[in-house]
Amino acid sequence: MTKEQSFHAEKLDILIFGAHPDDAEIGMGGTIAKHVRAGQRVGLCDLTEAEMSSNGTVELRRQEAADASAVLGLSARTNLALPDRGLGAEGHVEAITAEIRRFRPRIVFAPYWNDRHPDHNRCSALVEEAVFNAKLRRYMPELPAVQVEQLLFYYINDVEDVRLAVDVTDVYEHKLASLRAYRSQFEAVSQGEDRVVTPLTGRYVDNVEARDRLLGTARGWTYGEGFTTKKPYSVDLF
Repeated sequence: MTKEQSFHAEKLDILIFGAHPDDAEIGMGGTIAKHVRAGQRVGLCDLTEAEMSSNGTVELRRQEAADASAVLGLSARTNLALPDRGLGAEGHVEAITAEIRRFRPRIVFAPYWNDRHPDHNRCSALVEEAVFNAKLRRYMPELPAVQVEQLLFYYINDVEDVRLAVDVTDVYEHKLASLRAYRSQFEAVSQGEDRVVTPLTGRYVDNVEARDRLLGTARGWTYGEGFTTKKPYSVDLF
């Protein structure tokens, strides 16, 4: 069952899926902000509520996600409340397919399929299957079929085989602000605080920034975000 965050199911230009709140912000927060600034309707669907996270509560993560959504200017954000560390069970592809048909996006983004976190890989595979199923008119016929134009993959932890890059220099502060909204995940742990040190606490946002700066610098930009695709990326040059 989809959990709403005060948005309506109007048609989107772009729909992004992440296994957890903060995945998409890490991988493509700048690209989101850039497209929103250009007048595109961008939505985000988190598959889980990250209830297995070492820090933060479900309620706090919901608020942090709402704060990050406001920073980026998302038109929609939903959460399917699928089980954290339990993705791939019966009914999960159907739930994702329903979101695609509900929002009717031109472009769908999913996490890169070869990431160190198993949930990111499962999310990638589930979304890829759902994009395929969404176009089949006899699959879940109660919802109109949708043909997605492009399926692209963003990087969270591991970056390799970048086939598409976006210059996000002019909106990079929006990405950083969206990441800082996830205080329970990324802020350094203070003594006596009810949080534990993880690979995300302390310097993680700095590391994301360094990665994006390196990718951008190689292309003559200050900051860039990289993506890949399994099919040729179509560009209209005329």
